Amino acid sequence: MSSRPILLTGGAGYIGSICATELIAQGHEVTIVDNLSTGHRKSVPAGARFYECDIGDSARLNEVISEHGCDAVFHFAARALVSESMLDPGLYYRENVSKALTMLDCVRQAGVRKFVFSSTAATYGNPLQNPISEDHPQQPVNAYGASKLSFEHILHWYAHAYGFSAVVFRYFNAAGATSTLGEWHDLETHAVPLLLQTASGRRAQFDIYGTDYDTPDGSCVRDFVHVLDIAQAHLLALKKLEEPGFHAYNIGSSNPCSVSELCRIVEEVTGSKLNVRHAPRRTGDPAILCASARRLHDELGWTPCHSDLHNIIETAWEWEQRQTALVGGKATRT
Repeated sequence: MSSRPILLTGGAGYIGSICATELIAQGHEVTIVDNLSTGHRKSVPAGARFYECDIGDSARLNEVISEHGCDAVFHFAARALVSESMLDPGLYYRENVSKALTMLDCVRQAGVRKFVFSSTAATYGNPLQNPISEDHPQQPVNAYGASKLSFEHILHWYAHAYGFSAVVFRYFNAAGATSTLGEWHDLETHAVPLLLQTASGRRAQFDIYGTDYDTPDGSCVRDFVHVLDIAQAHLLALKKLEEPGFHAYNIGSSNPCSVSELCRIVEEVTGSKLNVRHAPRRTGDPAILCASARRLHDELGWTPCHSDLHNIIETAWEWEQRQTALVGGKATRT
């Protein structure tokens, strides 16, 4: 596949930075825009052009696109905390819908019609069945999922009216790390990094929210997928972008794991005994979330090569140990 100039939003964040790295490794010219509100300048991969720029700044975006050109857009920039979205839904609609629409119109006016969107399984809400296919009803139960679904709807109609080729990826639980990049959130809410911070001593304890679900061990069951497998799906999307229309795909391993089992694997990999507390259920947590990734496999040939849970934990543990060394091994507040 020939090199393409790609505009990538949110390339200083966890998934965006790793996808940008993989695109550069394939020879593509990557221009990153990120306002660094949740991302980190150090995460921007070598070889990418970088602009500290908000996606709602149409004048600056037009300058960037005019200077470097753009054949396709990979859109990762977003607010992504469920709890925050419930406290301040306006923030999520401004950032994930209004500003994203400003950016979308900038690239449309520049003649760009190829667009890859980082969406979420949170658009499905409480599952009616598992595994969840792309045809499952989308009834989000939080403002984060609702904001992502709103932008999916926009892309659907842009494909219909303006001839866009829009590929939407609905992530399940992204996890794992590469040799140089991993999860780095100032406010961490994801299970794998929270567990590893507990194992390293940076966090005092790990809470299992609910142990009385209708699952084999009573804890929630989730589908974890390695971030490199997510990046591989984005590389495969480049070929799909040659077909106009709206195309939605789940990204998950289809091999779910309970939170209690995840704790056991973390203890096995790290050699640490975790301080685990059983806490009450959280409102809105489904008992089971598991992806059907059959469409992604059948249409794009995607296979999750890195998503064995031990590999996910091992790569994330190596990353966590580097972070622990940087902060001196001090526990953080829970």
